[in-house]
Amino acid sequence: MLASWFVASGVQAARRPGEHVQAARQGSGLVTKALGAEPLSDKQVTTLVRAHGVAIAAAGTLLALGKAPRTSALALALLTVPLAVVNQPFTASDATREERAQRFVGNLGAIGAALIAGVDTEGRPGISWRVQQARAARVAAREARAAARAAA
Repeated sequence: MLASWFVASGVQAARRPGEHVQAARQGSGLVTKALGAEPLSDKQVTTLVRAHGVAIAAAGTLLALGKAPRTSALALALLTVPLAVVNQPFTASDATREERAQRFVGNLGAIGAALIAGVDTEGRPGISWRVQQARAARVAAREARAAARAAA
């Protein structure tokens, strides 16, 4: 169910980028200004919006199919961060502030859900637990060899 929101929004952005271009133009303007680069043209922004939509839809589809679920969930979280940044309501005028606040909170929720899905190990021990167990086993083996030498 989590993946459905990402797939639907990604497909919508890829098919109808016009609705997303204005927000993306503001976000790209901030980035290009910070980097001291030339502003992007409308065609470039539209292409970026479509590519971003395709990436979100692809990662959402992989998550829905259970193919590399942790990787695709973490990719979705990372791909949603720019949406949250662009939709942040803190600098918006009063007319758009409430709408942007709702989208911002929705984006934060999507990031959180994707992060939870990304770190879920489905009941299997995670990498940190495995590393701790391997270290403990090495220490125990070293102590056993030292005890055996001392007894001999």
